[in-house]
Amino acid sequence: HYQKAREFYTRYERWLIPVMLFLGFWLDYFTFTNIQINITLGLLLAYWFIAGVSIVFILLYDAGKLSEKLRYIRLFSPLLIQLTFGAMLGGPFVFYWFSGSFWVSWPLILLVLGLMVSNEVFRHHFLKPKIQISIYFYITISLFSLVLPFIFHSLSPWLFVIAGLLSLIFIFLFILLLSSFRYEIKQQWKFFVLWISIIFLCFNFLYFTNIIPPIPLSIKEARVYHNVQRSGGSYILKGETETFWQKLVPGQTLHLSPDERAYVYTAIFAPTELNTKILHEWQYYDEGDGEWKTKTRVPLRLSGGRSEGFRTFSAKSDLTPGLWRVNVATPDGLIIGRISFEIIPSDNMPIIKASVKS
Repeated sequence: HYQKAREFYTRYERWLIPVMLFLGFWLDYFTFTNIQINITLGLLLAYWFIAGVSIVFILLYDAGKLSEKLRYIRLFSPLLIQLTFGAMLGGPFVFYWFSGSFWVSWPLILLVLGLMVSNEVFRHHFLKPKIQISIYFYITISLFSLVLPFIFHSLSPWLFVIAGLLSLIFIFLFILLLSSFRYEIKQQWKFFVLWISIIFLCFNFLYFTNIIPPIPLSIKEARVYHNVQRSGGSYILKGETETFWQKLVPGQTLHLSPDERAYVYTAIFAPTELNTKILHEWQYYDEGDGEWKTKTRVPLRLSGGRSEGFRTFSAKSDLTPGLWRVNVATPDGLIIGRISFEIIPSDNMPIIKASVKS
């Protein structure tokens, strides 16, 4: 029976590995878009724990430290690692693509896509312990950077620094554990030091140069509308109809009459009990000068804890036709997300569709 299972795995390995990776990605998509944040955080911790245990199990088994009776688990353990890696890597993609922060976070999105694509192209390399441990460090620093702000209800940059240091300590102890029963791990310390340092420095560079939003703030939804009204605990949004494909492409078009205002609505993920301020910074692209010019800054209060995200909006009139964008930022200037749109003057009212956000 084992031989048949092994033949099945070997025959379909090139398909099973990417399938498990993308299954993990879609599990992540479902989690982030349908489940409360606290439960989502628990699931991410579970994925992280399972990935680490699976790596240890494979190395222990291959070193002859475990019973042969576990050979079935060993055979399919790489698929479990792919599933958990896919789930952990999918989080940034889901947050930043399906929100208004795409234009801010595209380097991180490309990094995640690159990891997922290269995982398939170079799948045999990704099955090597040294590559898996390097990726495991990446998901560890990503997770720790998310967990600490939730625990301390703060967005202090020091929490990001502490998360990075804790990640380094953890991965050092993790590799030390593995090297105690696998000599080849001990021989690869220079490789680990090099790549873990690169990952650590790149992650900090992306954060402190504002290429990725302040963790764990992330925009769940950001769109421009003709009108936004609050009714009790709900918001009534009136905007132009869009096709499915138009919704997938970042950027919107708004047809406005000269005396009409534009409304920008945002829903932001934030830690429970977090209370801080954010800004809606309205900017217009001046084609003559070739630069974005800030027209209005609207301060707004943010309260965390809602699974649907904290909702707020701002409005502006006297909008010059052309390209506009609204930066959603912290008072310190860290950009959480950005929504871009084009204002087109029109005397004819476009087709308007109303929706309610509870």
